[in-house]
Parts: sequence; C-alpha cells; structure tokens
Amino acid sequence: MNVLRKNTTEKFYFYVFLPISLFLVLLLSWPANGKGMPGSFSALVEKLSPSVVNITTSSTVPNRQELNPQLPPGSPFEDLFRDFMDREQNGSPRRQRRGTALGSGFIISADGYVVTNNHVIENSDQIEIEFFDGRLMEATVVGTDPKTDIALLKVKAKDKLKFVRFGDSNEAKVGDWVLAIGNPLGQGFSVSAGIISARGRALSGSYDDFIQTDAAINRGNSGGPLFNMDGEVIGVNTAILSPNGGSIGIGFSMSSAVVEKVIDQLTTFGETRRGWLGVRIQDVTEDVAEALGIKKTDGALVTDVPDGPAKNGGIKSGDVIIEFDGKTIKDTRELVRIVGDSPVGKQVSVKVLRDGKEASLSVKLGRLEDNIASSQPARQRTKKVEFAGMTLSNLDKEVADQFGIDKNIKGVVIVDVKVGSVAEEKGLKKGDVIIQINRIKISSTDELYKLNEEAKKANKTSILMLILRNGMRRFIGLPTQ
Repeated sequence: MNVLRKNTTEKFYFYVFLPISLFLVLLLSWPANGKGMPGSFSALVEKLSPSVVNITTSSTVPNRQELNPQLPPGSPFEDLFRDFMDREQNGSPRRQRRGTALGSGFIISADGYVVTNNHVIENSDQIEIEFFDGRLMEATVVGTDPKTDIALLKVKAKDKLKFVRFGDSNEAKVGDWVLAIGNPLGQGFSVSAGIISARGRALSGSYDDFIQTDAAINRGNSGGPLFNMDGEVIGVNTAILSPNGGSIGIGFSMSSAVVEKVIDQLTTFGETRRGWLGVRIQDVTEDVAEALGIKKTDGALVTDVPDGPAKNGGIKSGDVIIEFDGKTIKDTRELVRIVGDSPVGKQVSVKVLRDGKEASLSVKLGRLEDNIASSQPARQRTKKVEFAGMTLSNLDKEVADQFGIDKNIKGVVIVDVKVGSVAEEKGLKKGDVIIQINRIKISSTDELYKLNEEAKKANKTSILMLILRNGMRRFIGLPTQ
C-alpha cells in the first residue's frame, strides 16, 4: 500500500506537477516582444516626463460666443439679443474674451525647441508651455507644416532643458509596446501604454504615415510623443477614431520618419521645402495596364505634364514612373512621399515605362511650395453618336459656347452615359471630354472609331482613353467595341 502510494505520487509529480511548473516558468519568462515586456514602466516614465510639456494657447474671440442663445431663424428677438450681446449693461461695447485650447508637446533640444501639432497652436496669439516641474514659459512659433500637422516652437530657458530624441519609426513593428505621455482632457501629465496596432496608415494627407496604437489617446494628447521602450520618440500623437470623442483604442501618431524631416526643415528654414516633380498621376489599374501592354500595376501613371521640372526632363503623359532616384515606386502615394522628401534642386534619375519599354530620364526638382498648380474650373458639354453606351459629340464652336468649354480644348464630348453600360462601370460621366485614344490626340468621333478599329485589328482587347474632367486628366481603359 505504501509502495503503491509512493509510486502514484512520483508519477503525479513527473507527469502532472513538473510539466505545469515548467510551463509556468516559461510563460512568465517569455518576452512579449523582441525586447521583452517590462515589469513596470515607472523607470521609463520618470526618465521621460521632464521632457514632455503641456501647451495652453489663447486667442481673442468675441464675448458673445460665450452665451450664444438658441433662437429660431427669423425670430423677431434676434436683433434684440444681438444688440444685448454686443454691449455691456452700461451701454459700452462688450470686451472681448480670451479663448483657450489645450494640447501637448515635447522638448527635442537643450536650448528649448518644442514639437507639437499645428492644430494645437493654429490661429493662437499666445502660447504658454508648462513643464513637468510646474514652470511656465512663453513660446514662439518657429515654423509650421499643415500638410503633416506639425509645428515647431521655441522657449527661452536660463538652464539647459532635458530633451528626448527621435527613434527610427521604420524599425517599429506591429505588436511592439509604446507609451503615450501628454495632457488628456486638460488633466495634466498622464501616461498610457499599449501596442502598435498597425503601420502605414493614411488619413487624409498626401504625406501621411501614421502609426496606429491602442494606447489611450484623448483630446489634449495632440502633439504629445509616442515612445518606444528605448525612450525614443517614434510618433507624434495626432488623431483618434471615435464615435463619441473619447478613446476607444484607435489612435494615430505621425511617424518620426516623417516628423524628423519636417522638423529639420523648420529648424533650418522656418518653413518646409519639398521637392516638386510637376506631374499629375494616378494608380495603374488592371484595365489600364492591359491597354498599355504592361504586366504589372506597379508604378504611377502620368496623366498630365504641365510646364515644370518633369516636362523639362522629358516625362510625357502616358509614361508609367516605376523608379525615382533609385527607389522602386509601388503606387502614387509612395511617389508623392518620396518626391516630397527629396531636396529642392536635386538632379534625380527617373525610370519610366513608355510604349512597353523602359526609359531613363533626368529631372531637376523644383519646390512644391512655390509651384502648386491651380486647379482649373469645371466645364460642361454635349451631341450625337453612340459608343460603348455613351452618346458622343464633336466639340464644335456651338457646343463649346453652349457649355462654356475653352476654345483651345480639342476632343470628343460625352453627352450622356447609359445606365448599366460598360462606360458607366468604368466611371465615365456626362461632360467628360475624350482627348486621346491609345495616346493619340483626337478631335472627332470619326477618329475615335478609326482608332478603335485599329486596336481590334491588332488583337487588342482594350483601348486607352485620356479624358479631361473638371480640368483634371485621367486615363481609363475601355474594352474595344
């Protein structure tokens, strides 16, 4: 009996207790990421907090906005209340009040440069910085970049300030731990922790490269830093996705890969100086790729080349830019960002696909801020001939005068698009002007039909249309008819 109990106990220890114990040891020692999860963030927070600041901005606004009585439109009391709001009780004009806004920021140099969001300080006439130790200082604006929502401020401090450095956001991985420190909802210095939920998010800008995180970010966190576990800034907290205005675990920080370049330019020039190629582009769709006779949809398709660097360098409408300054181009967004990051005046190599063959060109970049092309006003048009579910018209003087089309524009006007037609499926609309077929300029419906027939005889299943819509050009692939 004793022997049996002993054997049973040994088996239980060997087969049950020991494996569970080993599993728990491994589980507790297993790293949450490549660097391991810290038992506490306290040491890191203590080190970083002196470099994070609260930002209070103020601007002058009419005092009447404070009350803002809700009256029905057209109410006979509107004028009475307006007059009351504009004057004190003694009859003198009402004084204006100071409106305030709260945000966050962080110090990047011992001599007092501070990074925050542009929307935190925009339109303010006074900016006050509060340090972790309670000190208050006035700040001035060095420069801003609305395109990335970044602003650079400067304070004058008697002593050297503690500051943080930028890290390489390109090395950050989904699942890595991050810390957000800031001034959420005006509550003062607060810390939240989470992980990187996604990379390369784009919200609305051409230069967006956001890190998505589930670390709590709320109003007032704007402009604050997102730290990695080495205490480096890999993002500037900028926006949240929320149905109620509070954090639901979907926050966005502009990556340091973008911010650091912007800050370098603002520090040096007080403004941004982005490279400018001077082309209008679109992504390559499968239909367009087939019509162009290329196998991949990588690259950026040039739809228009106005006067500027690209035109001077020999780039043409219909070219597909597949490489810029030695970097492979995947899509239009990537090209825009790479060009913008390039130095103004740099001579760069551009590789394009033209007529199915590669061609290498050299372009001297201009400056985007000096050469933003103005959009042309929208135009409308009309007439008779059927093609692929469209009613087409030659662009004669009568049609041009009737629909306000510039006399210098030549092409074929889409008068109507039949519901459910292939033309509608491809996004063609009434008022579009077809100016090229298979990269050949046209000025009549006869030329359009002729080029369509030539494409069919060459066993092509698609034709490539270049259309003009609201002053913008766009390629569309359409099946031959």
